[in-house]
Amino acid sequence: ATWFHFVVKKVAQYMADVLEDSRDKVQENLLANGVDLVTYITRFQWDMAKYPIKQSLKNISEIISKQITQIDNDLKSRASAYNNLKGNLQNLERKNAGSLLTRSLADIVKKEDFVLDSEYLITLLVVVPKTGYTDWQKVYETLAEMVVPRSSNLLYEDNDSGLFSVTLFRKAIDDFKHKARENKFTVRDFQYNEEEMKADKEEMNRLSTDKKKQFGPLVRWLKVNFSEAFIAWIHIKALRVFVESVLRYGLPVNFQAMLLQPNKKTMKRLREVLNELYKHLDSSAAAIIDSAMDIPGLNLSQQEYYPYVYYKIDCNLLDFKV
Repeated sequence: ATWFHFVVKKVAQYMADVLEDSRDKVQENLLANGVDLVTYITRFQWDMAKYPIKQSLKNISEIISKQITQIDNDLKSRASAYNNLKGNLQNLERKNAGSLLTRSLADIVKKEDFVLDSEYLITLLVVVPKTGYTDWQKVYETLAEMVVPRSSNLLYEDNDSGLFSVTLFRKAIDDFKHKARENKFTVRDFQYNEEEMKADKEEMNRLSTDKKKQFGPLVRWLKVNFSEAFIAWIHIKALRVFVESVLRYGLPVNFQAMLLQPNKKTMKRLREVLNELYKHLDSSAAAIIDSAMDIPGLNLSQQEYYPYVYYKIDCNLLDFKV
């Protein structure tokens, strides 16, 4: 049952990841048979159509197991495809964000900012700290021989720096770069290529469109399959209660399953009351509980054992609060 719970939780968590900025709406999408989870559990009825009780317990268990395995496999392949698409888009978006020292300059510069197709002249792009604007204007023409006078223009600025263009003779590039570095000016390695820039823009538009196209069907799939997985998990819980009760109390079947939803403050008191009511069913369990109550701080955790059959249903399926 732990694995079933893990798959249910995985579907819920991935839905939150896919919803991104709208993840606060994830809870309203986590439904079972169209109702919230607590309502589904409190009104639980065995689904005879999906899991016919005329079949053996083993067959029913295998049907549910196959169903959950299929959901898990489908989730892996769908998540992989969507994550790849999202990752590629984020990489392109990252290129167009951040500092002028590292970000793509393709969406900042224009064709007219450059001297193009010249055998002798070239336009360089230089990142200058805002505190160094005055120094730049004073010295850029002297950083190397053959810098075209008054050729520098401020093309763009962010919070820390400005992007300046400067035109010079090709043979002076190395000298200029060296002197610029000494003066704490950074020459960006950039060549204006319209076709490459157009291809990058088209790729980003394509990825963005693909992501939007896949988003709706993926969320619908997650909603449907979360419901299916949750329902299957609760049926497994019901199956376990039945099997454990028969193993403990024998045949003919003479027991009643109940659902209790106490708050944390009343948990201890509830255990005491239940133990008092049912300790006659299993004296060894009652003895274990009595000894545990005498030892403060003892946590029975996975070894929890009571004179009645007990299974916990954890409906907190997300790793964050909404």
